[in-house]
Order: sequence, then structure tokens, then C-alpha cells
Amino acid sequence: MDGKTISAKGLDSRAINDAIREAGNCLLTDCLGQRFLGAGMATEDITIEGIPGNALGAYCNGARITVHGSAQDAVGDTMNDGEIVVHGSIGDAAGYAMRGGKIFVRGNAGYRAGIHMKEYKEKVPLIVIGGCAGSFLGEYQAGGVIVVLGLGRDAADTPVVGDFPCTGMHGGRMFLRGDCGGIVFPPQVTARAATAEDMASIREPLEEFAALFGGDADELLASDFTVVTPDSRNPYQRMYVGN
Repeated sequence: MDGKTISAKGLDSRAINDAIREAGNCLLTDCLGQRFLGAGMATEDITIEGIPGNALGAYCNGARITVHGSAQDAVGDTMNDGEIVVHGSIGDAAGYAMRGGKIFVRGNAGYRAGIHMKEYKEKVPLIVIGGCAGSFLGEYQAGGVIVVLGLGRDAADTPVVGDFPCTGMHGGRMFLRGDCGGIVFPPQVTARAATAEDMASIREPLEEFAALFGGDADELLASDFTVVTPDSRNPYQRMYVGN
């Protein structure tokens, strides 16, 4: 990326975002907890060194944000379009009410990632988590795709997701690497082994993940996955899903 280098040292969020908008493409260094970075941006290409604070890329509308480090809570809050790439781990509530765009995380995600995700026609949001996810993953998920790969776990029997995944889920799909036999799912969803057709639908996201962080997409695709979908009899689905 060719662009301006901006030091975040001593600057608050508003000053940083003003500098990013003026630069268009930039490298942001010395980032330490400033919130709302890249919020609402549409065309900017932002590379961040350090740890951005809460709501990184909130309301993102097409910008590309790359973090060489970890990020705090609410990454991609109400994101509409664009791409957020985090080379570390992220906090809680990533992709809250996300309605478009992509979030790729090399490491782990905290609680309630993908809560209230939704989709409409061609807008299908995507979250790919390379490590594990905390409890309440996909809570009230109404659309979009969540993929959890469980890479880098301390033990093979460590679950890829915490407690109460898919609580209130009424749309979208979730792909969890492994058979997930020890995970308790709520009664309004169906968890089953992914078919070849299911796996074909996430080939492109896994190829993107491998291109961003290294690894072999074909090896990931050859793994066993569990796919979780809502029970079509759920009466709330039509209230939230535009298809």
C-alpha cells in the first residue's frame, strides 16, 4: 500500500479519523486503544500497527482495514461493506448487526461474535475466525456466514466454540471445523456434517483466509466440518431475513 504514515501517538479518535480521511490510503502507527477508527469509511485503505480500541470499522461502508496486532470489542459493528483483516485476536461482539462485508481474524474471537448478523439479497456478510470463538457465537443470527476453524488450539479436544452457540438463530449458516460432538446446540437449529456442496460454498472464503494468513485452503477444505442452520419452521425467520 502506498500512502501516508500517520502516528496515533497523542491523538484522539476524531483527530486520527480526520487524518485518515485526508490521506485516503495510510499506515497508522503507535495505535493504542483509540476507538471508532475507520468508522463509516467507504474508500480508504488503512493499515494499523498496534491495538485499536472498541468499534474498529463500525458502520464500515467499503473501506479496507488491516490490523497487524489484535483488536478490542465490537470490530465491524453494523458493518455494511468492505473488509477488516486482523492478524491477531479480537474481543467481544465482533460483527454486531453486521449486514455486509467481510471480517477475517487469524486468532480467536471473544463472546457474542456475529450477534444479530443479517443479510439482504446480494448482501451476505462473512466472518472467518481462524482460532476459536467464545460463548454465544451467532446469537440471534438472522443471515450471513460464520466460519470457525479452531486452528492453534492447545489441545485437540478443546471446543472450537464456547457455550450456547446459535441461541435464537433464525437465519444464515455457521461452519465449525470438526465434528463438534461435545457442543450443545439449541433446539431451533440443525447441526449436521457438512456435505461437498456445503464445503464448495465456503471454498472462496477459505482461499481468502489462506492468502491473508498463510496455510493451505485445500487442507482446510478436506477437514470435517459441522454446518449449523436454523430450523425452517421457526416463525421469526420471516421478520428478520430478506429472502
